[in-house]
Amino acid sequence: MQWKHHQPLFWSLFAAGGMISAFCLPVIIFLSGIAYPLGLLPDEAFSYQNMLVLSQNWIAKLAILFTFSFTLWHCAHRIFKGLQDFGYHGGPLARSLTYGTAGFGSMALLILLLTI
Repeated sequence: MQWKHHQPLFWSLFAAGGMISAFCLPVIIFLSGIAYPLGLLPDEAFSYQNMLVLSQNWIAKLAILFTFSFTLWHCAHRIFKGLQDFGYHGGPLARSLTYGTAGFGSMALLILLLTI
């Protein structure tokens, strides 16, 4: 099967990243940036040992990978479309830089998670 256009792939990654950014990142920010510093969570909640054990679980690895890589793709698509809104139609260069950065970041995160 040959695709006539590559845009549906990027729009699906953009949509998934937007959904994850809207629902997961506020919870992560609240827990790690507000609740823990204010003492609403136990002191050992974000200890190194607990985070290491969590990051060694394959379900947690998938959750981390999906959360941050889809957010990267969402940001890349926003930046690419924002460049077009400002009148810069960079073509392949802008597309390669934005989506390439998201792809590189996703691959780097995958490799990092596999080494843990």
